[in-house]
Amino acid sequence: MTVALTLQLGHPLGHQPTPLRLPAPYGMCPFTPPPAYAEAARGGPVTRAVLPDGSPCWLITGYREVRSVLADARFSADARTSGFPFLSPAQRQLATERPSFIRLDDPEHARLRRMVTKDFLVRRVEELRPGIQRIVDEAIDALDTPNKNGQQVRPGQPAGLVRDFVTDFALPVPSLVICLMLGVPYEDHDVFQRLSRTLLDNTATEVEVAGAHRGLTGYLAGLAERKAREPGDDILSRLAARDDLTPAQVASLGFMLLVTGHESTANMSALCVLALLKNPTLAKRLRDDPGLVPAAVEELLRHLTIIHLGLARAAKEEAEVGGVTIAAGDGVICMLSTANRDEEAFGNTAARLDPARPDARRHLAFGFGVHQCLGQTLARVELQIILTTLLRRLPNLRLAVPEPALTYTTQNIVYGVRSLPVTW
Repeated sequence: MTVALTLQLGHPLGHQPTPLRLPAPYGMCPFTPPPAYAEAARGGPVTRAVLPDGSPCWLITGYREVRSVLADARFSADARTSGFPFLSPAQRQLATERPSFIRLDDPEHARLRRMVTKDFLVRRVEELRPGIQRIVDEAIDALDTPNKNGQQVRPGQPAGLVRDFVTDFALPVPSLVICLMLGVPYEDHDVFQRLSRTLLDNTATEVEVAGAHRGLTGYLAGLAERKAREPGDDILSRLAARDDLTPAQVASLGFMLLVTGHESTANMSALCVLALLKNPTLAKRLRDDPGLVPAAVEELLRHLTIIHLGLARAAKEEAEVGGVTIAAGDGVICMLSTANRDEEAFGNTAARLDPARPDARRHLAFGFGVHQCLGQTLARVELQIILTTLLRRLPNLRLAVPEPALTYTTQNIVYGVRSLPVTW
């Protein structure tokens, strides 16, 4: 399914709006936001748009304007709010009929979020570093060990194994971490990874998305009931022990943590590795000085921005953004990717990957405001450990296929590379 979005880019009266397809096609560089988004931004940071179902909305492309909307309680994250913009019928159905806590406004959003906040605080995540390091080391051990999944590179290439970095490393590592935190048996990872992919796919039908949601929440509800009888030291057990949550509500909380806890980090880690393979000078700098990795992770988060279709909101009352009056009932889409490349915020080098950028941490890759990503500290720590360890242990890591052969998940809510064949 192709999703169409029409923009009015400040053309003279009577000129037809320029149609923009969302997801817009990427240009030559897979790390650069689609050129159509940059064109929209040139018309101003707040641009009138028409959604696929014919309803109007606003596209917010400027850094300052995106922060303003995401921090403003007049803009609702509740998908049931009048005018809330959707990019596919299936996502509308999922978000309105089965809203997770990130699709609720305060005070209900805050009440549910507080139930799991302590598990993602900086101190708690730092305590997990040794365990995450073990998971990463073991994943590299498995990656570097010949088995039935490995194959020799094609004749004429250097001898060695070819691995798909996505399936053999990028997915297992964050899946193991979030399973450990939630108390989900990792042996069930094939099930929740398959269902998660359907839930994040804008081309999936309403029937497919509803089935995937039903399958995953049903699985988690059953697990929550078992945790209530036989609790462990994990998030689901603590939620299941509460008397103010039903098993279905525990499953809803666990659902969002499980899906976002592995899909986002998996896609981000694969893109980070690809970016370093394309930039061996930077990879060498980080290998020689691992102390630079945390700052490089912030810059990679800014530069890559995997939530590439933006964050949707709906105005509950009239508000002015970027000099434009947005009426109550209007939908807006905050484009994080263009905001993170805004030269007003990051200077005239905003389009470049610069690990020494002093203000990189101001990026909006995790959103902004009260709905800012709960797991951002965990994601940062995982990425820091992944990159530091890979650079040290696999210094000769390289692509096993020509770069143009790679394909990307442009139709998914989370941007990523579908497969990343590597050798060393």
